[in-house]
Order: sequence, then structure tokens, then C-alpha cells
Amino acid sequence: MNARAWFLLGLLALLWAGSFLSNRAALVEVGVLTTVAFRVAGGALALWLWIALRGLPVPRDPRLAGRFMIMGFLNNIIPFTLIVWGQTRVESGLASILNAATAIFAVLVAALVFDDERLTVDKAAGVALGFAGVALATGAGALLALDPRALGQIAVLGASLSYALAAAYARGAVRGLRPEVAAAGMLTAASLVMVPAALLVEGVPGLAYAPATWAALFYLAFMASALAYLLYYAVLQAAGAGNLSLVTLLIPPVAIALGAAVYHEALPLHAYGGFALLALGLLVLDGRLGWPGRRR
Repeated sequence: MNARAWFLLGLLALLWAGSFLSNRAALVEVGVLTTVAFRVAGGALALWLWIALRGLPVPRDPRLAGRFMIMGFLNNIIPFTLIVWGQTRVESGLASILNAATAIFAVLVAALVFDDERLTVDKAAGVALGFAGVALATGAGALLALDPRALGQIAVLGASLSYALAAAYARGAVRGLRPEVAAAGMLTAASLVMVPAALLVEGVPGLAYAPATWAALFYLAFMASALAYLLYYAVLQAAGAGNLSLVTLLIPPVAIALGAAVYHEALPLHAYGGFALLALGLLVLDGRLGWPGRRR
């Protein structure tokens, strides 16, 4: 990759890593559902403004409404809610490590759904390393305790699985659409669910939030959602899908550093060991590291 592609990739990793920190900041005053509602509604508004300013064509096919709703559930409503709720129980750095398991789940889902995505020996090795990393990061037997911390970790892993299902569904559901339009439609559908749900369950927000809370909500909506989606597709065009996958490896170190700097989070050593195993598995999956003794 050239210098511009590396810069865009690093910026994207920084934006998404910052979402874990912003979730924690918002949760000081804002409920889980309201935090997610602010994020999807604000992100949708920003993307529609971008589409209008650019004069991009908007499709009229009514069948897309249902597809956007499914994408909204799989890629926004379920994972955002699970991650934000999970962060009421685990550190932002650990949440970012567990969220990196998305790529592991994506390989398994694709192998089950698509004939051209079969599970090769290299992929199976990468998946095994990835799950070993997840097990180490969570702590031996920790998930079986089902205490608040374990439930938080399970929630974040559930979000990773939802992201993987969304990736498989999107492969055919939004083919041919401009990325900005697909993202705006998805976030709009998510808003139609999350805004009423937040009002019903958590009530009308008072809006008398501290400046730090408003900054966190603004960041989640406009930086970690709208701008990040635009940047994601810019990196995809500039560097390709293989290089774009490196963002999965860049997010946890940044999120861990931010959590330590702002909230003095300290993760146990096994969490770092788990991330190292998970990173190794992702590199094998991506083809950057071949499994010993195998021809590619």
C-alpha cells in the first residue's frame, strides 16, 4: 500500500477504536438503547446529507426496504446494542479484542453459506488459532461462570457473530448499490427501530448532558458511523479487501491504549496473549502467513 492508503487505514482504525471509548463515556449519563439510537439516527442523517450534497442517485425499488431492515438489525441494532451493553461489564480494550473475532466468525459463516468460500486447511488453522485467542482473552473457564463480566464478554462475542452474518447477507442483498446509499438505508432502518425502542424503554432523554457525554454521542454518530463508513469504502477502493482487513488488527491496540490513557483500564496479561493468538489467526486467514507445510 502507498502512504495515502496506510494513512486512511490508520485513520479508520482510530475512528472505530474510539467508538469503544465513546460508548463508555456516553454510558455515564445515557442508557444503552438511547446511546445506540443516537448513533444510528445521527449517522443516517449525516449520510443522507452527504448523498444530497453529492447528488447521488437513490434507488426506488421497494424490495430494498426489507433488505435494509435486515441489514440494520444484523449490522447495527444487534451488534451495537450488545457491545454497548457489554461495555457496562467489561473494559473497552477487552471489548475491542473480542470484537476482532468478527473475522473468525465471518469465515465460518461464509463456508456454510457460499460454495466458493469453502473451509481450506489454512482457513481452518486460522479459525482454530482465532478461537484459541478468544478463549485465552476471556480467561480459562470464565465464560462458564455466567457472572456479569462473563455475560458482558458473551454479549460482545454475540455482536461479532451478528457482524459476520451481516457480511454474508450483504454480499447479495445490496449488490449494485452505491456504498453510501446502502449504509444510509441500513442506518435509517435501524433508526426506525431503535428510536421508538429507546423512547419506550428508557423514556425521553433529558438532553441536559455534560459536554463530555454530548461529545461521545456526536463521535459515535458522525465519526464512528457516518465518516467511518465513507472512509471504509475509500480504503477498500485504494487498497483492496485484503489490505482493508488489517483494520481488524489495528483497532484493539488503539482501543486498549485509549482505555488505559483515559479510564486507567488495566487488562490482565492473558487478554494480551489472547489478542496475539487472535492476530496470528487473522493473518493466517488473510493469507499473509501460510500454514507450515501447505501449498497455497
